[in-house]
Amino acid sequence: MDTSQLNALTTQVLWAAFILAAFFGAIAQRTHFCTMGAVSDIVNMGDWTRMRMWGMAVGVAMIGFYGLAAAGLIDPSKTLYASNRFIWLSALVGGLMFGFGMVLASGCGSKTLVRIGGGNLKSLVVFLVMGVAAFATLKGITAVLRVATVDRVAVDFSSNAALSSWVAGVVGVSPALAGLGIAVILGGGLIVWALLGAEFRSFDNLLAGLGIGAIIVGMWWVSGHLGYIAEHPDTLQEAFLATNSGRMEALSFVSPVAYTVDWLMFFSDKSKLLTIGIVSVFGVVVGSAAYSVVTRSFRWEGFRSVEDTGNHLVGAVLMGVGGVAAMGCTVGQGLSGISTLSATSFVAVASIIAGCVAGVRYQVWRLEKSIQ
Repeated sequence: MDTSQLNALTTQVLWAAFILAAFFGAIAQRTHFCTMGAVSDIVNMGDWTRMRMWGMAVGVAMIGFYGLAAAGLIDPSKTLYASNRFIWLSALVGGLMFGFGMVLASGCGSKTLVRIGGGNLKSLVVFLVMGVAAFATLKGITAVLRVATVDRVAVDFSSNAALSSWVAGVVGVSPALAGLGIAVILGGGLIVWALLGAEFRSFDNLLAGLGIGAIIVGMWWVSGHLGYIAEHPDTLQEAFLATNSGRMEALSFVSPVAYTVDWLMFFSDKSKLLTIGIVSVFGVVVGSAAYSVVTRSFRWEGFRSVEDTGNHLVGAVLMGVGGVAAMGCTVGQGLSGISTLSATSFVAVASIIAGCVAGVRYQVWRLEKSIQ
């Protein structure tokens, strides 16, 4: 493969990622797909409809990921989430921070981008602050703290710290085959659970669950198959084109937001190249904005008060720091990571939900206190 072919393939990968992310943004805007909203609905109203959306999306993503792996189209051991280290404390602490922060900031990383597309200026501020906080936790002052504390605590395994690898070692099959079996049982169970809710079976809910799950699978194919080359002409080693990590990636919206802010700030630096993560950030905003304009639901919105501003700033910082520590957000870990059956992802998702529940209860307590 020569340089011109490599550049052409990279362009294809970036456009494919952008288009998939735009569909994500449009679907999320139309269906109000939101993990924080799902948890809030349960805590405040006992309504599980939006959580069933999320459950179906996870199920589809799991089955699709391991379907691709079983077909030999991708290698599960080469994802961003594949590691012999089970970083449970980072996932626990980071997840709690992210979950609480997304309540204060009125939504997670993906919801922030969707709301920007709908005209929400508060979310634009959250985007910028979260990006700076995330970058500092990747390479700056809070990165030093992260590496010196939570990242030191881990359990090292001889194989990938994922359910698929553990089960494969017990039953004597390949991790891809073991993962497919687990995905069919666990992911299929989530899909059936979602469909059992009579109130769930509407077009928009099915669109959210099936559509967003399929988009995650599509991103795995784009990054892990379309963008994979066995021998890069410059390094003579295998490579995954246009990824920040150098490994196979799907959608995530914490570190990619940081890299987007960095790309915008240093645009003239030729070493700052577009990646799947960066174009996905733009794609979600564009998709959401397009849907908002077409349906005439686009509305400018700003901060209501100093307290509202403060809550969003604190929430953005917590999401930036916590999301990097946990290696992802409600999409990065909750959909992309958990689709790989990574043990760290399960801890991160549970912690994010726990932090979100605490945040919702805190907001309710604040509201009750203000009206007494």
